[in-house]
Amino acid sequence: MPAPDPYALLLALLTVVAATLVLAVSGVTAAGTRKATSHAAQHRPIRPAELTLHDAMRKLWEDHITWTRNVIISVDAGLPDLNTVVARLLQNQTDIGNAIKPYYGDAAGNQLTALLRQHILGAADVLVALKAGDQSALQAALTAWYANAHDIAVFLSTANPKNWPLAEMDQMMKDHLDATTREAVARNQGDWSADVAAYDAVHLQILSMADMLSSGIIAQFPKKFRP
Repeated sequence: MPAPDPYALLLALLTVVAATLVLAVSGVTAAGTRKATSHAAQHRPIRPAELTLHDAMRKLWEDHITWTRNVIISVDAGLPDLNTVVARLLQNQTDIGNAIKPYYGDAAGNQLTALLRQHILGAADVLVALKAGDQSALQAALTAWYANAHDIAVFLSTANPKNWPLAEMDQMMKDHLDATTREAVARNQGDWSADVAAYDAVHLQILSMADMLSSGIIAQFPKKFRP
């Protein structure tokens, strides 16, 4: 009997997990949940402090996907640098938590770091199960990973409900996990063209995600960005 295709099995598991966790957006759009800004506001010059936050947030989340990719490669290939790259990736979660402390306080920043550390450790469980071909462990890891993504979405939406509606945050996190999963599967299957394409997609998605977060902070705390 031929061995099951791990890619097909993983896609099936993702479908089940996504459905059971109800992470998809249902009929809620940014246009329907936010008031339109004025033409003048849309075209006003970007303040230096806003640009600084925008660029810093992009750097943090680009680090996130860069070191995640290093971990994916190291787990798949059994490289001796795994502990080192995991430590660097976990440091990134602390850096992201610290980045929101000026706006939401130390406790909130530490809570985000804890949720993001769980996100990384959950991703590691997915990678290990994928490499081993252990479908039971893989399903359990995916379920926990997507549940944590929802917890992150809830945290963000609670902190800034007007600019980060829960449906949008859920979709943002689901897109991030879906894209990262495609990257991991392509690497696991040795499909190098798909691997490169998947990472390019991960990169575009994370830039959009970083911009959603920085824009939301700027909208919530406009006085912090005025000269």
